[in-house]
Amino acid sequence: MKTLLTIICFLHIGFLFAQPRSFDVCSNCEISNLSRALELASKHDTIILKPGTYKEYNVIIDKPITIIGEGEAVIDGESKGEVLKVVSDSVHLEGFKIINVGTSYTSDYAAIRIAKTKHFKIYNVRLEKLFFGIYLENAEHGEVIGNTIIGDAVEEFNSGNGIQLWYCKNVKVIDNRVEQVRDGIYLEFSDNIEIENNISSHNVRYGLHFMFSNNDSYRGNTFENNGAGVAVMFSKHINMSGNTFKKNWGTASFGLLLKEINDAEIIGNTFQENTIGISIEGSNRIEYRNNEFISNGWALKVRGACYTNTFTDNNFLYNSFDISYNSKINDNIFEQNYWSNYSGYDLDKDGIGDVPYRPVKLFSYIVNRTPETIVLLRSLFMDIIDFSEKVSPVFTPDNLLDPKPRMKRLL
Repeated sequence: MKTLLTIICFLHIGFLFAQPRSFDVCSNCEISNLSRALELASKHDTIILKPGTYKEYNVIIDKPITIIGEGEAVIDGESKGEVLKVVSDSVHLEGFKIINVGTSYTSDYAAIRIAKTKHFKIYNVRLEKLFFGIYLENAEHGEVIGNTIIGDAVEEFNSGNGIQLWYCKNVKVIDNRVEQVRDGIYLEFSDNIEIENNISSHNVRYGLHFMFSNNDSYRGNTFENNGAGVAVMFSKHINMSGNTFKKNWGTASFGLLLKEINDAEIIGNTFQENTIGISIEGSNRIEYRNNEFISNGWALKVRGACYTNTFTDNNFLYNSFDISYNSKINDNIFEQNYWSNYSGYDLDKDGIGDVPYRPVKLFSYIVNRTPETIVLLRSLFMDIIDFSEKVSPVFTPDNLLDPKPRMKRLL
């Protein structure tokens, strides 16, 4: 009987010791820095960073653990290098601030690096004075939610990206704000990624930039006042819906660049006040539907090798040029769009214009080849040559027209 009681007692003590523990870190606590807390902690413990500044860098997190900041808990990397590197599965980071990430021309120092791990969470972290912000490499099944990343980038060559994914799968990037970095969000070789409700603005190059990444979705994001807008390259099965591309101005700027994109959906987006709403090259079998193109220089610039695309139920409102097209061959469908420049009539009152609309103007063709002629944009000369091309198309595809233009804007 005594032996049994002894065994039960030891089992109970072992169970108590196996329970996750919590460690407080502060200047007056028994543990005064994060590195020491990580040494003492066991798997699945929680570390609480109390308000204060902790001067640490190159901190390695190599066990499943939760690190939570309370109040103004700040980790200061003192510009010496990378700050946090996660090499364990099931790590949860939340609620603290990181500043002063090191800058290097040979190493991509990041405020937080997730390397070859799964099931990570990065919530409500604020990053400032950084090189790269959150860098995910070979990471899977993670969440990057509610973070704020504010850089001070001026030029591309000495700045990094806000959120970068490289060879990642099944990651959610939601409700983040990224400003003043090179590329706000960057993906390469990353599949099944969900990018939702982020604000990416005032970045040196792109608000969003991704290549060789398939089966990804981008919903409800805002990309505004970026150097060149959003670039999407060499990918397939992409869904972009409900996003706003706004005020991306510059001689080589656009709201959205599509290059070598196939089998995608561009639905319900707003392209407003960009040099070019969408610039398209070598992209096929894409459905463009329920988008709004408002007050852009060019709503669409189709540069060639684009086939079997459909443009239906879109609003083209007050753009300087609705469509620019550099080929005499057209294999794309434009149908039942609303064009603010359409001047046709609807005698049978069915809501569809009785006269087809030709959205490609000769003057757009001329400006593409001689940009200086843009100074004639509002001149009588422009109206005359556009009318002549409308009557007898010579330089623009004669089958590029909307046979059923809508008389009223789609709501």
